[in-house]
Amino acid sequence: MAKVLVLKSSIMGDHSQTSRLIDEFLKQRVENGIQDEIIVRDLTTLNLPVLDAEIFHALRGADNASATIQQIVQLSDELIAELKAADLLLIGAPMYNLNVPTQLKNWFDLVARARHTFRYTETYPEGLVEGVKAIVMSSRGGIHVGQPTDAVTPYLRSVLGLMGIHEVNFIYAEGLDISALKAEALNEAYQKARQIAV
Repeated sequence: MAKVLVLKSSIMGDHSQTSRLIDEFLKQRVENGIQDEIIVRDLTTLNLPVLDAEIFHALRGADNASATIQQIVQLSDELIAELKAADLLLIGAPMYNLNVPTQLKNWFDLVARARHTFRYTETYPEGLVEGVKAIVMSSRGGIHVGQPTDAVTPYLRSVLGLMGIHEVNFIYAEGLDISALKAEALNEAYQKARQIAV
């Protein structure tokens, strides 16, 4: 049994291709006889705060925070505990305006936290999240993999790596706004999702 933390960040609701890919991946694991303990976080409904100076300093240990900011620190602690307890992090990361959704960025701003998920050393930060693998489902309207327009892939590899998550697998569904490409792109993405659901 694996503990799976699912992060859905699409604003498209039931029409989200990344959420559908995640659901297909989890369905295939069940069909493969895998029993998971699953926590699903729909980041579009959590209303996570946007990082500002007051939150930033509180997350770094400032002790003069207001009650409201203290609640945000407690939320950060809860989200970090979920991440550290997971074996698999499953991320839905559609590309919006060449980057990840705001809601997903807000989650990372709460969990990528010095002395909690990484620590500074004399050379480079060291990740403190151990034993967690990640799979990213990323849908895009155009074709961006390997191009300068793809900020999603390097950002997620970097921020996950900062926290110690280095085994990251990406499943891309690209060209979804190009009618001649959409059907084949989705078919390939679903096939890959099923193949790695082990």
